Amino acid sequence: MKRFFRPVEKDGSFKKPSLSSSSSGGGGGGEAETKGKKEREDPVKFVTWNANSLLLRIKNDWALFSDFVRTLDPDVICIQEVRLPAAGSKGGPKNPGELKDDTSASREEKQVVMRALSSLPFKDYRVWWSLSESKYGGTAMFIKKQFQPKKVSFSLDRKVSKHEPDGRVIIAEFESFLLLNTYAPNNGWKEEENSFQRRRKWDKRMLEFVQNVDKPLIWCGDLNVSHQDIDVSHPDFFSSAKLNRYIPPNKEDCGQPGFTLAERQRFGNILSQGKLIDAYRYLHKEKDMETGFSWSGNPIGKYRGKRMRIDYFIVSELLKDRIVSCEMHGHGIELEGFYGSDHCPVSLELSKEEREPEACS
Repeated sequence: MKRFFRPVEKDGSFKKPSLSSSSSGGGGGGEAETKGKKEREDPVKFVTWNANSLLLRIKNDWALFSDFVRTLDPDVICIQEVRLPAAGSKGGPKNPGELKDDTSASREEKQVVMRALSSLPFKDYRVWWSLSESKYGGTAMFIKKQFQPKKVSFSLDRKVSKHEPDGRVIIAEFESFLLLNTYAPNNGWKEEENSFQRRRKWDKRMLEFVQNVDKPLIWCGDLNVSHQDIDVSHPDFFSSAKLNRYIPPNKEDCGQPGFTLAERQRFGNILSQGKLIDAYRYLHKEKDMETGFSWSGNPIGKYRGKRMRIDYFIVSELLKDRIVSCEMHGHGIELEGFYGSDHCPVSLELSKEEREPEACS
């Protein structure tokens, strides 16, 4: 989520995850076709996290996040806001699937990242990147090497070898489902800044995508919207929030970005039309003021204690009976379990797919 305050760099404390426990390579730029072994099982344990700069997390909070990953042992980790620039010289073509390394500063930063990802537990994952031209946005997907996706693509159309602007999308196709990792555009505060229009266009494209997927979907990431009042700590505060006393011309666009009536209605329509289930809310019906939010405001200032649930696992209704758990792993207004970000990790675990036994010949 777009930050409204100066980042707080502090160690997050480790909260034991609820899921059962048990060499990173770069993904290519554009669409990647892969071949998996017949009858290979698909992933069932997932984590999504807006890192709010992967490089900063590696430099300051990596030991604790590594402990979290080691204990949780997810099959797939989806990251948003990696904030690492794409490969390519200034003014030249960019490769959003590779880290920039054409200057001394970018080479040093790439080395820091690759060293971190070549150590346990991350060395057991292969990494795909979709990066922006600058230190903004960007997504990554870490998939355990034992799970081989059939195809990895980087745009909502899935038809051409291209990346979305700002690296907002990674899609991994497995045998029984699609896994979609997105960093949704922030709605912004003002109509004249074109952010409202950008978000409307994104929501329209997401609606078209979910209506046309050809297999069950798992959609995760920072979706930058809190669907219902129960998904924010202080509904009245967020509904009436203003930036410099500005009031948008349309009432449905008023309020905190991510909690405007227009965004919430469009998100609800996407879920309905796509026959999708909010996995966390499917399991957790009541408001939880301690662990029920994935984004938290600055512990100092007017946003202290103000929290939102904007990071999700959304799954097709066909998968709802396989949901074992969906949890948020941060808690409290001091951002415990956020590992230096303003977002905490969210996890999903599915039961293994029951396959039809093969008939005897």
